Amino acid sequence: MRLILVGPPGAGKGTQAARLVEKHGIPQLSTGDMLRAAVAARTQVGLKAKEVMDAGGLVSDEIVVGIIHDRIAEDDARKGFILDGFPRTLAQAEALDKMLLADDQKLDAVLELRVDQTKLVDRIIKRAADAKAAGQPVRKDDDPEVFKQRLEAYNRDTAIVVPYYDKANLLSVIDGMQSIDEVTASIETALQGLDEKV
Repeated sequence: MRLILVGPPGAGKGTQAARLVEKHGIPQLSTGDMLRAAVAARTQVGLKAKEVMDAGGLVSDEIVVGIIHDRIAEDDARKGFILDGFPRTLAQAEALDKMLLADDQKLDAVLELRVDQTKLVDRIIKRAADAKAAGQPVRKDDDPEVFKQRLEAYNRDTAIVVPYYDKANLLSVIDGMQSIDEVTASIETALQGLDEKV
């Protein structure tokens, strides 16, 4: 089962991805983690990425797709994977399609956690307060101002991949304002039948 999780920051993608990993036994692939791992492993693509990052540049789509390509070839991703944080742009979505096609693979579903963005800021403030109360560190991106900037970037860049996947009949819209368990149940309903196709 090859999935993409899409949604603005704070929509609950991390929580739901962890549940999908547990239930379906497929890895969650975060581009940031994969990039760091490729650099640490000194793979060919990782060395290219390191060169760009050391120069203070942004890693190109070509390099990111190369890192994803290497990662999904690993044993734990043979049954499928969950992409989180990628694709962020239309060009990345198209590059991902080409890469999968070349490997005789395709995406099974794109899950969009759709949320009321005005209520998201409140959710983030609460998340930061809960972390403080529990004596845990507050995530840097849980600062309301930083969060608003991330939300703007999402709306400007990433939200445009949603119609692309809708047109390809891959999109399932999930109401991200439900409780965590209700969101999980909605995702499982959307994915019914996919397990058998794997």
